[in-house]
Amino acid sequence: MNKNLILIYLILILTLNFSCLDKKSTSKRINQLELKATSRADTLKFTSGIRAIFQDSKGNYWFGSLKEGVAVYNGESFNYFTINEGLTDNQILSIQEDKKGVIWFNTQQGVCSYDGEKIVNYTKADFEKPQVNLPVQENEALQSQWMKTDKDLWFGAWIKEGVYRYDGQKLIYLAFPPHKVLNHSDNLFAVTDISKGKKNIIWFGTYAGVFGYDGSDFKIINDESLGYDRAIAPLHIRSILEDSKGRLWIGNNGIGVLLKDGDSIINFSDKNNLIHPTSGRKGDKSMPGTLEHVFIMTEDSKGNIWFGDRDAGIWKYDGVKMTNYTKKDGLTNDTALSIFEDDKGELWFGMKDGKVYKFNGKTFERQY
Repeated sequence: MNKNLILIYLILILTLNFSCLDKKSTSKRINQLELKATSRADTLKFTSGIRAIFQDSKGNYWFGSLKEGVAVYNGESFNYFTINEGLTDNQILSIQEDKKGVIWFNTQQGVCSYDGEKIVNYTKADFEKPQVNLPVQENEALQSQWMKTDKDLWFGAWIKEGVYRYDGQKLIYLAFPPHKVLNHSDNLFAVTDISKGKKNIIWFGTYAGVFGYDGSDFKIINDESLGYDRAIAPLHIRSILEDSKGRLWIGNNGIGVLLKDGDSIINFSDKNNLIHPTSGRKGDKSMPGTLEHVFIMTEDSKGNIWFGDRDAGIWKYDGVKMTNYTKKDGLTNDTALSIFEDDKGELWFGMKDGKVYKFNGKTFERQY
């Protein structure tokens, strides 16, 4: 073979080999970058229940626990806050964000905020004075402070019969208006849940009744207005939701879900045969396939109503039928303490064992 042809042939072979090597090397680097971008460098370390899930305006996810404080996930790692960092308590009841981007926590012992640098406590020193059974003059003075704007953040006041309102400048305590009390016992009208509704109304669910406030007047729903005998089937409200159709859902610990649609109120659980015939309706552990102890409710962007039952898993109501999700659908336990839809329309579920799931449309996928 001609020496020149042999030389050209060798050069071509070497060129092809180096080209293949370079392609393999480039492919490896891309794969490594993709792996780094999609893998989590950290995972949520909570083992107690997830009481609250929230996504802030920067896209960070916040997780409030039952006993271990709060954690924030920035897409790569978690950062934790407890009483050691300034929280008033390690049990987180709710998480919100104000118009300035400050994150607010309602804990079992007080309201505090985090501006990205420090935690500020607003209630420990200023609001520990009990506000129930006040003198008439002082009660009337507190009533005159009731008002609402679009900037407000609202917080339950734990064992006190009222709420805290943050108007963007200050946080004040507001006592509920005088109301008829049936078989009163301690903490009967302590707030358990809050829901903003249509027609400028905000609903406050308490153990023994519901207060609706529209900026000027109150609506009160209690045993008497519902025709319930507390000795037989007591109200024990744990969750409340006004949906996009203006219907008010009232979740109880024992008697299931009440549904107020206009002037009519029905027991939604009873109507759908979701209360067991042997149920005592007073908080006893319920059977599978029931909806008797409803601790959390939300409506997704498609109009589905979601319920978290204490004993019987997660339920979805699509307006026609009820669907029950339990451990058979990928969950590690049957108690959801929080349900949250993020800005992508993805549904997150916080469970009592500290696990966090997302719903893929059919089953639940463990996230943390």
